[in-house]
Amino acid sequence: MNRVVITGIGAITPLGNSAAEFWDGLKSGKNGIAPLTKFDGSSINVHVAGEVRDFKAADHMDRKQAKRMDLFSQYGVSASLQALEDSGLNVDEIDATRFGVMVGTGIGGLGTMQKQIIKMDDKGMDRVEPFFVPKAIANMVAGNVSIATGAQGPNMSVVTACASGNNAIGEAYRSIKHGYADWMVAGGAEASVNEIGISGFAALNALSTSEDPDRASIPFDKDRHGFVMGEGAGILMLESLESAVERNATIYAEVVGYGATADSYHMTAPSPDGDGAARAMRLALTEAGIQPEDVGYINAHGTSTQANDSSETAAIKLALGEEAAKNAAVSSTKSMTGHLLGAAGAIEAIACAKAVEEGILPPTIGLQEADEACDLNYVPNEAQQKDIKYALNNSLGFGGHNAVTCFKKWEGA
Repeated sequence: MNRVVITGIGAITPLGNSAAEFWDGLKSGKNGIAPLTKFDGSSINVHVAGEVRDFKAADHMDRKQAKRMDLFSQYGVSASLQALEDSGLNVDEIDATRFGVMVGTGIGGLGTMQKQIIKMDDKGMDRVEPFFVPKAIANMVAGNVSIATGAQGPNMSVVTACASGNNAIGEAYRSIKHGYADWMVAGGAEASVNEIGISGFAALNALSTSEDPDRASIPFDKDRHGFVMGEGAGILMLESLESAVERNATIYAEVVGYGATADSYHMTAPSPDGDGAARAMRLALTEAGIQPEDVGYINAHGTSTQANDSSETAAIKLALGEEAAKNAAVSSTKSMTGHLLGAAGAIEAIACAKAVEEGILPPTIGLQEADEACDLNYVPNEAQQKDIKYALNNSLGFGGHNAVTCFKKWEGA
């Protein structure tokens, strides 16, 4: 079995368009949620979002290539090129057939779908653009990343709703661990801050209706009432330890465990007792070979919905036991970014890797009074400094998909 490490990170987020800006924003408790600007959502009582700002695809890729991609692919390719550059890996000097891509998305090219369906309805079926299908289909973020990076190994896109990015990282980790690849670009991308995306979740009564960005995404707070839609991409460059040591690469953290389970309960609601998520956490701990008390930090799914935050708290207690759960720090960085759906687990994996590397635990901002059913240490409002060895990353998706990855502080081979 191969050990797997993180040697590069890239991000396009509401807190900035690089992994460094994203992490600096998390550490400082910056709120990336702001008034919705892409369209007027007042008719459905949605006023804020975690929008990506000042993003220009041409800064990261050829203009002609960018025009042939939906925004979610543009985000994914941009973050992937950042991660590859950050890793220092020279693709011309490796066996590209051992270099793969595993980048997920919850929905895919929703902006393209919306635009072209309206165009077809208004102007006729013969007016749909030629690149509609390759721009819209969910797998094309992985396909476009492969083309952009030269990766010729395993090339797949995971689609498990809000667990997609974390599942992609876990599956990429296993690909290297079991010898199917030596390098993997892994993570998630999403671009669903548009009329149909927002309207769809609003129709489920899932979104925050707050006009105040500071009281919109408030995970674990007794006044939480819905999540805030976000967008962007997060990418990790995963690599076998042997390769990383051989080329003297910078190592952020080691990936040591992964768990994936199903609630088998409801299309949109999590199991109230948290059993499915708890089993995923225990599987990740088992693969990592650690005990519950070893977990220093958990980046919670923490969506700011009534059902999620209480059931996830129950899941953490069920997985770790009451004492270890109370001793672990738990935070939801969605309080600062909103919910990036299929990209959420990927940017949150970056948060976990940096937390174990720097010993800084990002906060849950906006937490004024915790719900009675939410009684753990949620790192309220300000980052905490704490040297930790292991962190868990929780992602829980519609359909009952649960994905948990475990990260270990890098202390040398």
